[in-house]
Amino acid sequence: MKALRHIIQNLSVDTVSAGRKEVLQSLIDYIKEKKRRHQDIRLVFICTHNSRRSHLAQVWAQTMAFHFGIRNVFCYSGGTEVTAVFPKVVETIVNQGFELEKRSDTTNPVYAVKFDENEPPVLCFSKMFDDVFNPKNAFAAVMTCSSADEGCPFIAGAEKRFPIRYDDPKTFDGTELMETKYAERSVEIATEMYYVFSQVN
Repeated sequence: MKALRHIIQNLSVDTVSAGRKEVLQSLIDYIKEKKRRHQDIRLVFICTHNSRRSHLAQVWAQTMAFHFGIRNVFCYSGGTEVTAVFPKVVETIVNQGFELEKRSDTTNPVYAVKFDENEPPVLCFSKMFDDVFNPKNAFAAVMTCSSADEGCPFIAGAEKRFPIRYDDPKTFDGTELMETKYAERSVEIATEMYYVFSQVN
């Protein structure tokens, strides 16, 4: 997984603005407090269709927790509608060095995403945020898009709610910029998750 390690080593937290650091601070504080109390850290990344940003955030957050040696971190994702992981997201993470196995061949496939040879994979598929696969309590809801944040005023079981929004790369679907913009969004999310977990130790 040399390519993935190379990308992580070349991320620059200097690109995270002061304003974004302020947005991320409450999530950092939540993770720090959970770690201090030796409690499991459960993060559910939520976006309307659970097809793009929420999966990128889930995968990168789990990866960065491992990278910085922060144990007992469990990352999930969900939406307000069930669709499928968008194919360009799958292509993007493979291009960035993750190993991926398609576990089911349905309209809503399950993907196992490996970020390390010896760690269990992150399982990615589209689901409602309150799906049985996700935790029922003692978790933080991280809202990665404005429509899910505004459309879900209440997330049952969530201890905290953090609006950490990202622009939707879907805007560029079908254009010549599509591949570039998906890669950029993935790197942006990776960089911010790197910053978050780098502040926890």
